[in-house]
Amino acid sequence: MAVMGVQVVVSLLAASVMQKMAPHCSFARWLLCNGSLHRYKHPSDEELCALAGKQRPKAKRDRRMNGMTDDKPLSVPRDIDLRLDTSPITAMDALVLRYFLEYQWFVDFAVYSTAVYLFTEGYYCLVDPQKETNIGVLWCLLTVVFSVKVFFMVMRHYFRSEEGGERSVCLTFAFFFLLLAMVALVVREDYLEFGLEPGLAGVGSNLESILKQRGWEWMLPLAKLAFKLGLVALCSFLGACLTFPGLRLAQTHLDALRMAADKPLTQVLLHVSFLAPVLVVVMWIKPISREFLLHAPMGKQTVQIMSDSAYNTARLWTIVGLCLLRLAVTRHHLQAYLGLAERWVEQMRKEAGRIAVLEIQRKITRIYCYVSVVSLQYLGPIILTLHCTLLLKTLGHHSWGLYPEPPSLPLAATAASPHPGGDDREDVRAAVEQITGILGGIFTPLFFRGLFAFLTWWVAACQVVTSLFGLYFHQYLAAS
Repeated sequence: MAVMGVQVVVSLLAASVMQKMAPHCSFARWLLCNGSLHRYKHPSDEELCALAGKQRPKAKRDRRMNGMTDDKPLSVPRDIDLRLDTSPITAMDALVLRYFLEYQWFVDFAVYSTAVYLFTEGYYCLVDPQKETNIGVLWCLLTVVFSVKVFFMVMRHYFRSEEGGERSVCLTFAFFFLLLAMVALVVREDYLEFGLEPGLAGVGSNLESILKQRGWEWMLPLAKLAFKLGLVALCSFLGACLTFPGLRLAQTHLDALRMAADKPLTQVLLHVSFLAPVLVVVMWIKPISREFLLHAPMGKQTVQIMSDSAYNTARLWTIVGLCLLRLAVTRHHLQAYLGLAERWVEQMRKEAGRIAVLEIQRKITRIYCYVSVVSLQYLGPIILTLHCTLLLKTLGHHSWGLYPEPPSLPLAATAASPHPGGDDREDVRAAVEQITGILGGIFTPLFFRGLFAFLTWWVAACQVVTSLFGLYFHQYLAAS
């Protein structure tokens, strides 16, 4: 087995730098604490009593000395003229945020993972080491796994909610996405061009030759069925995890548009970033994407605008560009979420009756304390989509257009013959080469193209469904 050499050194260096520099230099902390985001501070008891025309509340000790044993909570009229003060979010303020450490570690890991991937891409472009393992793929796979773990952590928080409404919403969308995934998998390749069926056919043919040697050919149909059932279950789980990020995205999108009412360029960027998942979904619908560009109608003739490989390259760059665009408008969405405190106060002033002072303070503080959760909900789908795209490019043997695209012919599964003589080290090396050769022959680039194309499309499709439902909910249902 080839020694990875330079890639291992760079990988260990990146891990060491990430650990040592996190307290001093963190992209995730800079994203929240660079001074561009302003939080709303909750008013004190004295300020609320002054606005309500009351005296300053007495301490509990003074009330007991005066014979006042009433424990009724302090309340003020809802229609008081309350104006919230703002202050920039600092690094000290971020320490009280819920899941802030998880947010910081995950986003920083995604940044270093992308940096390692870029290095390995340049390394393979310049050196072309055929026998070395691409360690950037390992970093991207870990980022995908950690993305799913973060989604599960946030969804588990909703499941533990006392109200229970969030739990019902997650289960409903999980069942809906289960049905949608089954429909997507039975659609022909003429309409949704994932390439999953040709990839599975290649895996099946390679696996059949191995199973026949051991008399296990009866396991092949079960393996295909288990893979599709597992893929459907994964799609349902991802859909449930992406439900509340999509609903939150719709809410912050509407609020960000209101905040940028006098900035037409910002509004255009917000609209394009919101429609980015729609563009990703459309790029895998063959009749209106690939077929249109490869056989564009020009009068009575058809003109080929680009080749198949050029379209694959353009699709990769488009997804990367859309991810960067959504990252660029992160501040607008997070500030729109923080603005919920001011909107809630405005809504409170329109209501009659009284409200407890503690409830006002708790509501405003809660909105700020969950800004790191909202950041995970916003950045998580972007990171997952980006790294699925990077894996699609590398494992699927696509090209960035900067150098020729390698051929993606499925390899035959061949088992290396064991060496009759040699020490234990040689036996271990031969065993590792045999296992690597078998796995490399089964899981071909054609299979990885289909798998990661489907996962990239599915993440975008989940965002489209949940964000459009969120628009309908926040514009019509929540307002009624």
